[in-house]
Amino acid sequence: MEESEQVLPLLTKAKDPTNASSASSSSSCETTEETPVSSNEEEEEEENSPIREVALTVPTTDDHSLPVLTFRMWVLGSISCILLSFLNQFFWYRREPLVISAISAQIAVVPLGRLMAAKITDRVFLQGSKWEFTLNPGPFNVKEHVLITIFANAGAGSVYAIHIITVVKAYYMKNMTFFVSFIVMVTTQVLGFGWAGIFRKYLVEPAAMWWPANLVQVSLFRALHEKEERTKGGLTRTQFFLRAFVCNFAYYVFPGYLFQMLTSLSWVCWFFPSSVMAQQIGSGLHGLGIGAIGLDWSTISSYLGSPLTSPWSVLTPNSLRSTHHFLTSSKKIMNSQNELSQKLKPNAHS
Repeated sequence: MEESEQVLPLLTKAKDPTNASSASSSSSCETTEETPVSSNEEEEEEENSPIREVALTVPTTDDHSLPVLTFRMWVLGSISCILLSFLNQFFWYRREPLVISAISAQIAVVPLGRLMAAKITDRVFLQGSKWEFTLNPGPFNVKEHVLITIFANAGAGSVYAIHIITVVKAYYMKNMTFFVSFIVMVTTQVLGFGWAGIFRKYLVEPAAMWWPANLVQVSLFRALHEKEERTKGGLTRTQFFLRAFVCNFAYYVFPGYLFQMLTSLSWVCWFFPSSVMAQQIGSGLHGLGIGAIGLDWSTISSYLGSPLTSPWSVLTPNSLRSTHHFLTSSKKIMNSQNELSQKLKPNAHS
């Protein structure tokens, strides 16, 4: 339908790329002073990140003809934000929090978006007016997908201020009213988004600033939307993702249900089963977890996120800091117990 092609959904107008190209070509013929080609190349080079991983993962091209603020984007984005916010906050009180990341929503909305693109009517409402829009502007595209994932990211994290409310109720035996609790949570969340906006110029816009965890989502976007030819003897991104997903799902049956001991394997507790000190130092569930090995992915990534998304330069300092923390903590425990035993000795003789 020719008329609906020029309608951008939800009160936005689309730009025809053919008209834009013809206008640019006519303006180039009329004017004598044009930007040299070398400057365009320099701008493109400036857009490319100096980080090799980012330059290989994130494309610098942009298709301005793709609709963005569509009906399905608002529906799927709102549902993803609300659902992930509820589930992650609900599971946060577990001993090992079960984190449902935005990548889960990023995968789940693909078939839903394509289903809405196939079933929802493409009728143009308020046709002929400046408010005309359509609920189905065309196929489900990557820009809609990115915005839906941004919605999911906003709701995927736990509300840190909920710890204040929990501690006040559990340890101080006091109740905060719903209004006070709501204001505390909203202000802390909005404060975080505000600081992110203030430092956007310094932490987001510079090409040298990169966030390794986001590269995983960018790679997944490209795997789900870009057509890739399979090399001989190799796998496409989609094929590799599906195989890894099936293997991960099959493996989690063992630490999650059949053999839950894989969650934390403590060799210190095995060697000293009757020692209370060994349980306090080596137990991953009831102690410091020094030397404990976790073969459950939810245990590995529950607090610090996936170690696969961070480069070696980040993992090494984190490992050294964790080792130093465990050593100093165990030393303090030993010293405190020695001091306590010294204080109790005179009382025992008396």
